[in-house]
Amino acid sequence: MRQVVLQMSMSVDGFVAGRDGGLGGGDEHQDVTSWKLASLSQVDTHIMGRITYQQMAAYWPTATSGYATTMNETPKVVFSSTLDRADWADTRIARGDLPEEIAKLKREPGDDIMAHGGARFVQALSRLHLIDEYRLVIAPIVLGEGQPMFAGLPAPLLLTLIDASTYPDGTAIHVYRPASLPPRST
Repeated sequence: MRQVVLQMSMSVDGFVAGRDGGLGGGDEHQDVTSWKLASLSQVDTHIMGRITYQQMAAYWPTATSGYATTMNETPKVVFSSTLDRADWADTRIARGDLPEEIAKLKREPGDDIMAHGGARFVQALSRLHLIDEYRLVIAPIVLGEGQPMFAGLPAPLLLTLIDASTYPDGTAIHVYRPASLPPRST
């Protein structure tokens, strides 16, 4: 069965965005970019909330960065009860119950599913225990306030560290699985 993988950048103090909506900081190290591209190549569906969808749909179709082809060519599912239509190529809207929609996606054939955000969408996925793997790209910045990665959890979420790496620009990438899940076969 397909897995839901969250790949998200965050500050050292656990925020996915600060007051201005971003993380700030400098340019991404090429090794971090390579890791992210390799991670993106392991999935064949991207899922996101409405706000992230609208931001990405406005940016990626005309972008020229190394991520653009993957972001534009990978099928996308946007979770929204208010979005009228999805014009970004290869996008469909999921309007049903979040756990039911995720269960349907996981039963479809194919590679894993990558969740991108935004903060409220990721918080809902975490709160409902719908994420099978967390790939956290930790930027070397402390924001002090902003949109937290984890909020509203009914109980602590125990995670098992699967992999950790650091990069010359100070970025750390930690891969976790919820402790209640069995080890993933490769």
